[in-house]
Amino acid sequence: MTERGEGLKHGLTNYGDRDFSLYLRRSFARSMGYSREMLERPVVGIANTGSGFNNCHRHFPELLDAVKRGVLAAGGLPIDFPTVSLGEVFLNPTSLKYRNLMSIDTEEMIRAQPMDAVVLMGGCDKTVPAQLMGAVSAGRPAVMLVAGPMMTGRHKGERLGACTDCRRFWARYRAGDVSAEEIAEVEGNLAVTAGTCAVMGTASTMACIAEALGLILPGTAAIPAVHADRLRAAEATGIAAVNLIGSAVTPERIVNEKSVENALRVLLALGGSTNAIIHLTAIAGRAGVTVTLDQLNRLSDTTPVLVNLKPVGNGYMEDFFAAGGMGALLRELKPLLHLDCVTVTGDTLGERLDDEIGAYVDRTIIASRDEPFEPQGGLVALFGNLAPKGAILKRSAADANLFEHEGVAVVFSSLADLAARIDDPTLDVRAEDILVLQNAGPHAPEAMPEAGYLPIPKKLAQLGIKDMVRISDARMSGTAFGTIVLHVTPDAASGGPLGLVRNGDRIRLSVKNRGIELLVDDAELKKRIAPVPPEMEKPTRGYAKLYAEQILGADQGCDFAFLRPQ
Repeated sequence: MTERGEGLKHGLTNYGDRDFSLYLRRSFARSMGYSREMLERPVVGIANTGSGFNNCHRHFPELLDAVKRGVLAAGGLPIDFPTVSLGEVFLNPTSLKYRNLMSIDTEEMIRAQPMDAVVLMGGCDKTVPAQLMGAVSAGRPAVMLVAGPMMTGRHKGERLGACTDCRRFWARYRAGDVSAEEIAEVEGNLAVTAGTCAVMGTASTMACIAEALGLILPGTAAIPAVHADRLRAAEATGIAAVNLIGSAVTPERIVNEKSVENALRVLLALGGSTNAIIHLTAIAGRAGVTVTLDQLNRLSDTTPVLVNLKPVGNGYMEDFFAAGGMGALLRELKPLLHLDCVTVTGDTLGERLDDEIGAYVDRTIIASRDEPFEPQGGLVALFGNLAPKGAILKRSAADANLFEHEGVAVVFSSLADLAARIDDPTLDVRAEDILVLQNAGPHAPEAMPEAGYLPIPKKLAQLGIKDMVRISDARMSGTAFGTIVLHVTPDAASGGPLGLVRNGDRIRLSVKNRGIELLVDDAELKKRIAPVPPEMEKPTRGYAKLYAEQILGADQGCDFAFLRPQ
């Protein structure tokens, strides 16, 4: 056995003879050019999610070299291995459908292969939660290394960052304010480097949450993908992984009720992605920790928005990094946090923050708690007869003039129906109406895509209407904005009341009262039968069948039932 850990002796292939198994494993390992001395070292596996279908991870070959450098310097043997990679815009119907598949792949490969610790290399939206879910379930020492955000591009003197600016320009294009030639030019300047979206979208939110949980090295969440510090962080991550070998500091111990509450505080202070609620709920659920929307509201009332980044504010992730990053934010939140939470370094959160006293902060990007950008958290949960188990509104990215609103429902029964009718000039819709999308939740064949950002009907967009109340059981990108009610639970496809809404029904939204109500009496609702779109037939084979049989609702993180601890 190696001094710490078991190295290649870990989890030997079973041939009925342990000594033969080790002899055979070493002989095959030596065919790759390793010396006998190197093979005696403890092993750090590196889950590498680089893929030609994942632009965010384009720089992973260089990042991987830096991780290996750190592992070798600390006396370990680095061995990288591929897993499923989820490139957000390259997957059909949506990346969320495959997040759980990636988590299974990650968990099983950590368990099955000989490694004493693991570095998780991810970044694009669903890759970080998938890897953390798998690592929590696997129970082996692990440290996350995120891809880092892109740098911004330029267009006619204006900074551009995917994907808030892509949505803004697309809305202008639909309204006729931007030509086909200009939108093509913008297309080439939105995503100009490796890395994740340049705003506080889902990828950056999850990176910050991973740091708040204590699962990545302090100060590394916001380093731009192309910055030299990202490579130094990779090297340090490799060293940290070796230092974790033989310790009890494993993900399922780091993720607990206190660290999850810290992560929720950070999410609210960031004005972060609505997707993060689903992902954090799933990660916490793997450790047996329950996240509730009532808890979210309680924390939201006492957690101000402190970060001025798009889509909530004006800045980009490169500005957040230069402004002091997660260290600055955590120091502002310090009185609200559980400081005894242990991180992958072995230090507590409180010890980490004590070491950073006096560090620089740019107050145009990261506000003080005494002078916040907004007095309450960026997200709020809504409840009512339309969403008995809750729904989510990103109020920090919404129009406050619509927070107390009653309007007439304009209903789309499916994504296909939405695509067919949203731009029809004969669509009966007014700016004060409420757009409702059904059958786009986790139990629908589309598997809860980021379709909740319903486009403003073209006839209204051309009149200058920029926002309306929109309600669905779908998700939306963390880079999006608008008065959009999401994650309505139970979803329509599982029999939720959202499927009973009809054109002309009145709906009342009240952010003040945390309410979302369908103003139709119970007797009438009992008479209605939710229509089933023809595309709702259940799959009969493969992963799609497994997904349909095991998927849980948004309130349980859209995890698979059989993957949660029993």
